[in-house]
Amino acid sequence: MTDLFEAGGLPDDAPRPLADRLRPKTLGEVVGQDHLLGPEGPIGRMVAQGRPHSIILWGPPGTGKTTIARLLSTAFKLHFEQLSAVFSGVADLKKTFDAARQRRKTGQGTLLFVDEIHRFNRSQQDSFLPVVEDGTVVLVGATTENPSFELNGALLSRAQVLVLRRLDDAALETLLERVEKHYGEKLLLNVDARASVRAMADGDGRYLLNLAEDVAALKVVKPMDSAALVAAVQRRAPLYDKSREEHYNLISALHKSIRGSDPDAALYWMARMLAGGEQPLYIVRRLVRAAVEDIGLADPQAVVQALAAKDVYDFLGSPEGEIALVQAVLYLASAPKSNAVYKAQGAARRAAEEHGSLMPPAHILNAPTKLMKNLGYGKGYEYDHEAEGAFSGQNYFPDGMKREAFYRPNDTGFEREIAKRLEYWAKLRAKMSGNE
Repeated sequence: MTDLFEAGGLPDDAPRPLADRLRPKTLGEVVGQDHLLGPEGPIGRMVAQGRPHSIILWGPPGTGKTTIARLLSTAFKLHFEQLSAVFSGVADLKKTFDAARQRRKTGQGTLLFVDEIHRFNRSQQDSFLPVVEDGTVVLVGATTENPSFELNGALLSRAQVLVLRRLDDAALETLLERVEKHYGEKLLLNVDARASVRAMADGDGRYLLNLAEDVAALKVVKPMDSAALVAAVQRRAPLYDKSREEHYNLISALHKSIRGSDPDAALYWMARMLAGGEQPLYIVRRLVRAAVEDIGLADPQAVVQALAAKDVYDFLGSPEGEIALVQAVLYLASAPKSNAVYKAQGAARRAAEEHGSLMPPAHILNAPTKLMKNLGYGKGYEYDHEAEGAFSGQNYFPDGMKREAFYRPNDTGFEREIAKRLEYWAKLRAKMSGNE
């Protein structure tokens, strides 16, 4: 199989990054993706059956997408053609498809690997359909973005989406052992520093190999600890792009941890977002939403705490103001939970849509003119503050609409007290209307 250096016309003794020198030679050497490559995995079964088909490899950087594509071309004896959607256009696609058709006439198939395939626009993606449909190419697309959002439905229907996992600690340790075997000696790292290297890689095998190459080149005489390692190499920023899916994944994890009353998990996800450079006020907006959506009147102070966090952050800024976000997260996650307010909103909205433009009953309409008084506006209205117990029990729903209970408080937190009040008023209302 022609590798990247041979394709570029470089000699065998040209300097090569360690990540390229240690690139797996077989699918069995690829680490961390056994769910795809094992005997029961979709790629493992595909190779065993000897029937290639088009796939989309979706996963974080450094998890083996390019390597798997190249190894599949070898396994199926297909010509390997690689394009990057960042640098290619319509002319490049046409040239590639024409060359694949010519190879097909001589009995040679083509595996077309398209990196960053989500960067092609809709019409460019559509151009793959006929050549995939008739078997001119076996398409292997690679993307770090959710294919559901970024790829055409027609293309997705012709290619199986396979999800690659970020490399876990065991897979990263395997790569470190391969590095040491390649160099013929141990990396000068103590146990903690070795764990730090894996943590810095953040699931990215390519990054780990590049980092290990830097460590191997350091002029040290004794194993480094974590502090020495951090001083010697620059730690990577967490894998987080505020404009992409990870942004929504982490805010969702934060919200659901609060809803699930798990303060520690909620703090972890918020810390991940802040470390990735997320705007604190974006997080606060979600905290306010969680306060009214998942806590509501079970603890009316929840929304006050969330809004107070915004004010404190506005006043202090980072990093001191971030403590207010921590306080708000802890308060919300440990507060009693109720979505009764949220459900009441939905129920009332559905009723409004169902019943249309019903007028309020005449007795609760103001009558600022004589005509309106003659029409009965305000007639029979009872001022609740003058009624016994400040409760008149009158009907405030439209005439012809049956009374409905939209708000049903839960038996948690302050809503327990609200439920008692509503039950008391319901009994009074029934007594006054003679329906007791």
